[in-house]
Amino acid sequence: MKMQEKNISENNFEQCIKCTVCTVYCPVVPVNPLYPGPKQAGPDGERLRLKKGLFFDNTLKYCLNCKRCEVACPSGVRIADIIQSARIKYTTEPPKLRDMILASTDFMGSVTTKVAPVANFALGLKPTKAVMDAVLKVDKHRTFPKYASKTFESWYKKNVKAFQESFNHHVSFFHGCYVNYNYPQLGKDLISVMNALGYGVHLLEKEKCCGTALISNCMIDQAKKNAVNNLESIRKSVYERQMPVIGTSSSCNFTIRDEYPHLLGIDNSDVRDYIELATRFIYRLVEEKKVKMVFKKDYKAKIAYHTPCHMERLGWGIFSTEILRMIPGVELTVLDSNCCGIAGTYGFKKENYEVSQAIGKPLFDQIARLKPDFVACDCETCKWQIEMSTEKEVKNPISILAEALDLIATSEANK
Repeated sequence: MKMQEKNISENNFEQCIKCTVCTVYCPVVPVNPLYPGPKQAGPDGERLRLKKGLFFDNTLKYCLNCKRCEVACPSGVRIADIIQSARIKYTTEPPKLRDMILASTDFMGSVTTKVAPVANFALGLKPTKAVMDAVLKVDKHRTFPKYASKTFESWYKKNVKAFQESFNHHVSFFHGCYVNYNYPQLGKDLISVMNALGYGVHLLEKEKCCGTALISNCMIDQAKKNAVNNLESIRKSVYERQMPVIGTSSSCNFTIRDEYPHLLGIDNSDVRDYIELATRFIYRLVEEKKVKMVFKKDYKAKIAYHTPCHMERLGWGIFSTEILRMIPGVELTVLDSNCCGIAGTYGFKKENYEVSQAIGKPLFDQIARLKPDFVACDCETCKWQIEMSTEKEVKNPISILAEALDLIATSEANK
C-alpha cells in the first residue's frame, strides 16, 4: 500500500461539521450494512488516510458516487470526491476483466455495432447471461442496452453534416457513447430540434468517451487520456469556431465539467462554462426570447420526470422540467428525489445487483403508482434501470421536445 508523504488533502474535508446529514441522504446506507456511510468513508476517513495510507478501507467501493451527500451537505464539503479520490490513490487491486469490458465503452461500442443484430440477440439469451454471471460476475438479471447497427457519427457525416453550415447560429454536440453506439435517434432528435430553432449542430473534431465509467472502475490513465483529448476538441470548438458545446447526457456533462478537475486533476476552467446540457441551453434561448417554439395542437402525454443524481448535483433539473412544462399537452409530475440505483456500471456487477435494485425500489414503486404514459430522464443509465425495473419507456426531454414540436412551423418562426 502506498504511503501518503505529505499531510495535505486536496479536498475540503476540514469543513465537515460532523452533522451526518450526508449519511441520512445516502441511498446506500439503508440497504447495505457493509457501507459505513459518506461521513465515515469521506471526511472522517480522510483524517486517518492523511496519517497513513494504510487506513484505506475497501468498503469505499460501495459508494455510488451519486453525489447526493454533496447536495445535502450544509458546508459544501466535496464528500464523494474525497471518497473517489481515496479509491483512485490507494486501491491496489487492478480492474477485473469485467470492469475493463464495462468501462471500455468506445472499444466495445465500435466492435459491437458491426455485429449489432447478433450481439443484441446473444446478450438477451438466458444461457449467455448465465455464463456472464458465472465467469464475469455480471448479474444474470441485468438487461443490456441494445446496440445500433450504424453509429450516430456515421449517420451524421453521411446525411446532415453539410446541411449544418447553412444556419446562422452554431453549436457543437458532445453526443457521448450512448448516442453513438446505442441510440442514435436521440442525436437525430437533438439535430431536428436545434435546426428548427435556427442552430446548426456540429460534432467535435475528436470525441472520446467522457470517462464516467473509466473513473468509477479506477481506470484512471485511460480516463485522463480521454479527458485531454476531449478538452482539446472542446477548446477548438469554443475558441477557434466560437461554438459552445451542448450534450444530452447529464452524467457526461457532469464528468467533463466537474470530475475532470476534481478527480483527474485536469484543468478545464477556461471552457467549463461553455459546456452545458441541451435543455439548459434551449431554456435560456426561450427565456431570452431569442427563439420561438411552436407545438403540435394534438400532442398529449402524462409524463413522470426522474431527476438523475448527477443532474441534482449540477442543479439543472429545473431546466428540463420547465422545458417539458412549456408543452401545452403535457401533464407533468416530478418524481420524488430518489436514486435509481444503477450508478453507471455499478448495478451491472453481481455483487451490487441486489443493493442496486433495493436503492431504486422507492422510485420504481412511485412510477408504478402514478401510471404515466412514460418517464422522462436526462441520463441513459437511469433509463436502462427504470425500463428494466418498471417496464415503462423512458425518453430524454430532447426526444419529447422533438415529438411535441411542430418542427416546420418552429423553423419558419425562427427564420
